[in-house]
Amino acid sequence: METLFILNQQPYDGTDVIWNALRLATTLHKKGEVVKIFLMNDSVDLARDTTKKPDFYEFDLVSMLKKLYLDGVELKVCGTCMVRCGLNKNQPYFSEDIKGTMDDLANWVIQSQKVLTF
Repeated sequence: METLFILNQQPYDGTDVIWNALRLATTLHKKGEVVKIFLMNDSVDLARDTTKKPDFYEFDLVSMLKKLYLDGVELKVCGTCMVRCGLNKNQPYFSEDIKGTMDDLANWVIQSQKVLTF
């Protein structure tokens, strides 16, 4: 089975929404599920090394996402959002290979059995 996660929220926004999404993605991946993650809107900051964990937050969300990516989870960041969104606009991403398009997202939605948005 294939599960697509579409993340929209800014990391470290005072909620655990992104942390819970990454926890579920990690658990599904460990259980052998195919997991794909598409970042849009302000969630694009998750793929930037310049996004640092604030002192008030317990978990490093960027490291969690990077570990998933390095473990084989497919990751794309909306190319338009890369330029327009996030608190760290114009900062580099941890990989040049993650730039995505709306066409990529549409294909992933069609291919996936489950689409979860956070």
